[in-house]
Amino acid sequence: MKKRLISIVTLFLIAILALTGCASASGENTRTVKIGINGDDADLWRLIQQKVEKDHIKLKIVSFSDYVQPNTALDDGSIDLNAFQTITYMNQFKKDHNLDISAIGSTVIAPMGIYSHKYKNVDDIPKGSTITIPNDVTNAGRALKLLQSAKLIKLKNNFDPKGSIEQITENPKNLKIKPVAAGQTTRSLDDVGAAVINNGFAVQAGLNPGKDPLYKEDPSKKAAMPYINVIAAQTKNKKDKDFQKVVEAYQSKEVKDYIKKRDKGATVPVVISIDKIKDL
Repeated sequence: MKKRLISIVTLFLIAILALTGCASASGENTRTVKIGINGDDADLWRLIQQKVEKDHIKLKIVSFSDYVQPNTALDDGSIDLNAFQTITYMNQFKKDHNLDISAIGSTVIAPMGIYSHKYKNVDDIPKGSTITIPNDVTNAGRALKLLQSAKLIKLKNNFDPKGSIEQITENPKNLKIKPVAAGQTTRSLDDVGAAVINNGFAVQAGLNPGKDPLYKEDPSKKAAMPYINVIAAQTKNKKDKDFQKVVEAYQSKEVKDYIKKRDKGATVPVVISIDKIKDL
């Protein structure tokens, strides 16, 4: 009777251990991390998901159609992370809206370019031509700096990135710099000498940001650093180990190689210390 009781107890313990093992294998201890993105980048995030599975992390992708909701949703805790914006945009947005969010890792830079339907080189743009640039604060300053880098204009020494065309000090070709809504820059190409276009709008218009620009940002230059894209979290969670594993997966060689092959220069992976760019 005693041996039978021991056998029953043993079988019971084995059953409990088996059930526990099944629960663990089925992912009971897996942490779901909600990450907000703008648009559809599902293929990239599926690859990142594969890399964090070993760390018992499941990514839930939440897509947004604007540049406002991903940050407000992060701040109110509706999502855990977001990955869609430059460090400069994030810093300005959180200041304007009093949000407590922080960058926790760099991702890519999407070089802004100067495009034209009429000319093949920036030197070919004739005097008096009109060049359209985005009119929003962040991208207007970025566009002007790109035009200066292309030696089409010169800006004042203490240039304010949040400023606009009034900061042009030299314009040897007497170019008409015309700020328009960012989405209108591509539509203006048939009517102007050139347009400075954000990467995303260029892609939407069927342009190839890797090949088509007459001139584009050099991601290796210091001037491009403010436009590096980042993964962001609530400030209180910026050192969360699981969130850092997501950053590490994004910055892995496998993911970087995938981005280079997929985007063909339209976006360029960047791995840089957050301390170097957080205050830009």
